[in-house]
Amino acid sequence: MKRFRFIPLLLAIFFNTAVFAQIPGANQKIVKYLDEVMGTKVGRGECWDLAHDALDGVGAQWDHAYGFGKLVDPDKDTIYPGDIIRFNNVVIKSQTDKGLVTETYGEHTAIVYEVLEPGKYRIAHQNNGFSGKKVGVSTLIPANKKSGKIRFYRPVL
Repeated sequence: MKRFRFIPLLLAIFFNTAVFAQIPGANQKIVKYLDEVMGTKVGRGECWDLAHDALDGVGAQWDHAYGFGKLVDPDKDTIYPGDIIRFNNVVIKSQTDKGLVTETYGEHTAIVYEVLEPGKYRIAHQNNGFSGKKVGVSTLIPANKKSGKIRFYRPVL
């Protein structure tokens, strides 16, 4: 029976490797960039600066405003690490082990760092309440959104 306890670990490694191979090339480069800048201040430390530098760094085509690439629908399309997220007047309420947590994002930009499962993401961003002007990671569950708009963009080379 002991030899079977490593099967879940092997399946997880295989799944993560297979999923990474499916991630579009620009997205893979953006995730590598996030790994390099994690815990540091990018540009002026504004949220937008992180997306700006990531997209320019991989040579993505975008309008240098808020058109970060191809708009994707998380209800119909696969969301990948490296996709850009734009928040507009968003309020999210989540139940945690510490109680009900409310997050507000007036105008905010972030990048999907990891897809934990469909509809649950680890996002990299800066200029926020938990990591300040440095790049940090938090969890986003769009289904917990109470108001506002969340848009996902796929970088385009």
